[in-house]
Amino acid sequence: MPRQLDSGDCLLHLILADSELELVPREIASHRVIRWNAHRRGRRPTEILLDSSVHYPAMRKLPDWTRRGRPDIVHFCLLLALDAPLNREGLLREYVHTRHDKLITLDPATRLPHAFNRFVGLMEHLFLTGATPPDKPLLRLEDAPLADALARIKPTRTISFSHLGRRKRWKDIYRGISRDDDVCAIVGGFPHGSFISDVEELSDEIICVDPEPLHAPTVVTRVIFAYEEALGIMEARQKR
Repeated sequence: MPRQLDSGDCLLHLILADSELELVPREIASHRVIRWNAHRRGRRPTEILLDSSVHYPAMRKLPDWTRRGRPDIVHFCLLLALDAPLNREGLLREYVHTRHDKLITLDPATRLPHAFNRFVGLMEHLFLTGATPPDKPLLRLEDAPLADALARIKPTRTISFSHLGRRKRWKDIYRGISRDDDVCAIVGGFPHGSFISDVEELSDEIICVDPEPLHAPTVVTRVIFAYEEALGIMEARQKR
């Protein structure tokens, strides 16, 4: 469980932006692959997550179909983030923003299932109900564009990570950040391409950390680790 925050503790807010996490769109819900998968799952076609590994034959009719239907990226990124020492210290907040401007807010104490099929079931329930588990929700879903999410967080500094950004070394990302600052890091939750949201307008800085495009889980782990190093989180933990 994350430790209790002390007054004055700074937070890293991690947003997986424009994530390719969505229910099957109505325009392809009648495709035989979708109907077969929904029947096997005991759900309506529009109540299951779009998954390119299963629904590939049906997705060619969708705009941006080559990058959509990737719940695995969100699953992997969140597992890594929730297990990070920074989250165990209570200093990390995670959000998932989707291409359709849905926003998932996670409680730091959330423990996601490691099995992908169980994660899919959890996300489907969340999309259908808006909160899960029902008795004491740890995940909440609402309609909110990226700009609204940032307005709510009100970070001192917002940094987006993109291969189109200004090159910077990992150790320099948080240079000048103090324990009085709350930082928001925006990482793309999609397999390739660029942000759909206007991150250039919303960010104080757009950073490129490698000459080659990196996968989202790699960026997430390094974004968190660089923050831990900048604030001496790991040193403090080792002295306990």
